[in-house]
Amino acid sequence: MTHDIEDLIVLFDGVFADSYRTRLIRGDVEPIYLPADAQHDHHRIVFAHGFFASALHEISHWCIAGKARRQLEDYGYWYEPDGRDARRQADFERVEVAPQALESMLSDACRKPFQVSVDNLDGVEVDRDAFAAKVTARAARYRREGIPLRAHALIDMLEVFYSGKGGVLQAVAAGRRRLGAGSATRPAARVADADRA
Repeated sequence: MTHDIEDLIVLFDGVFADSYRTRLIRGDVEPIYLPADAQHDHHRIVFAHGFFASALHEISHWCIAGKARRQLEDYGYWYEPDGRDARRQADFERVEVAPQALESMLSDACRKPFQVSVDNLDGVEVDRDAFAAKVTARAARYRREGIPLRAHALIDMLEVFYSGKGGVLQAVAAGRRRLGAGSATRPAARVADADRA
């Protein structure tokens, strides 16, 4: 199966450019989230180097960020660079479990293999298997307790497109339907989870 980044951009923008004033942007360097400003009408999820996996990862962070955080560059967080010690790596993994769990679910919907990212090549040795188990457990919890609305809309959209059940128009319509239906019926647990980060 082909995973063309242009398809993902068109799909994402088709669901979220109007509803959340957010667009997916191919970047040349490091990923970043940029809120709308005087020069830009839309918020921008900028992913690294045109990589499909980077786009899914950055989208997963956006799916968790609450409304207030989506008004801040990089959601008001700072990035802890490669070379982390054991304590900083544990902090990194703690905050990365939820977005990587969503990323794994988005990857599944795309029929694309997923690998966790511990992102610490020059730091302390990392137990990748233990972190992967935490990500898998968090994805199972999302399935049990509820998926954040924007992530659920993306999963619906990606399922239609990458399963071959429909093209861009049908996939975008599926994502928009979820947004419309989900806002009225979303469990309280999902709202709290989406606004926590």
